Amino acid sequence: MKDDKIVLYMHAGSDNHGCEAIANSLIKMLPKPAVLVSSRKAEDEKYSLPALCSEIIQEKQVEKNVLIHTWYYMWRKLFHDPECYMRYRYSAVCGKNTRKLNISIGGDNYCYENMLERLIMSNRMFHRSGAKTILYGCSIEPKILKSTEIVEDMKRYDMIVARESITYEALKAAGVDQNVYLCPDPAFLLETQCLALPGNWIEGKMVGINVSPMIVENETKSGITMENYKALINHILDTTDLSVALIPHVVWTGGDDRKPMKELYDAFADTGRIVQVEDTSAPELKGYISRCCMFIGARTHATIAAYSTCVPTLVVGYSVKARGIATDLFGTAENYVLPVQSLQKREELLTAFEWLKEHEKEQRSHLQKIMPEYKERAAQGGELLSQLL
Repeated sequence: MKDDKIVLYMHAGSDNHGCEAIANSLIKMLPKPAVLVSSRKAEDEKYSLPALCSEIIQEKQVEKNVLIHTWYYMWRKLFHDPECYMRYRYSAVCGKNTRKLNISIGGDNYCYENMLERLIMSNRMFHRSGAKTILYGCSIEPKILKSTEIVEDMKRYDMIVARESITYEALKAAGVDQNVYLCPDPAFLLETQCLALPGNWIEGKMVGINVSPMIVENETKSGITMENYKALINHILDTTDLSVALIPHVVWTGGDDRKPMKELYDAFADTGRIVQVEDTSAPELKGYISRCCMFIGARTHATIAAYSTCVPTLVVGYSVKARGIATDLFGTAENYVLPVQSLQKREELLTAFEWLKEHEKEQRSHLQKIMPEYKERAAQGGELLSQLL
């Protein structure tokens, strides 16, 4: 067994800048160098991670090779060996290449049904190799923990670090009460890098907006999300002297924030008061977000970038992570998170923005007061990892 480095796995690639932000921040907290196993290495090489990792390893993709897929499918059936896929996928860091500590950094991976088998098998595989595993910075819907198989998997981890209290309390209630800790998302510690601003950016007068295909997919009334965003921007431009900055945070094919944002930009481009920020690294996107006067965001780590730089924020959320983080910061998610599933009228986001505008100074003051201690608690995750090693 190799023990000179720590393995980070379940990383989905840096075109999701939330994934980049988690990996970037966590690597800096680790007591030893890190090997990052990525499902999209080419994406990671474009942004901030190559300078931080000792190595970035591309997962082997079983699905992309018909012969290999057929071989492992037959092996699985003949020898009742479901983990053979995982051993192939992670061959660079399992078997003779196993490291002592393997950290699953996928955030809310357990909220997606198509990820569960892979998560369970990889956790079990690393343990059978004699390694330790950690589930770090996770959010888990409480209803998922009604599954006996999931609870058994949780108990297999040597440590679980939940990033918000809803997940932490749900784990405890499900009987997962050994080596479970509560620490804020490591991305609260992400550095802020400020690039030159676009020409029509007005300092102190920009409302940052992030919208994603993910929240559109979770709406319960077709088309209502984009209707709300258009009504919001129209309201901002008509009733205030503020301008709008559209800031993407995920640029994956099939889940690219820039697509719905282009629709918004095109609808209001003639006003001269809307800016489309181009794709760049997570620290640089945080730089843009930090210079907004308010932020309305759909992507979790876009809103974390705002919270951590004390920008008053409204989250258009769809899952436990949004509710949990807001509750930990403000004591409640009410008025701070607008569930996309609840949208039925085109004025609801506009109304939520008006509440944010009315309480802008109050929220900024609150964030400035609590954020130093909150970040200190996020940094304590590094101490937990050192203790386990």
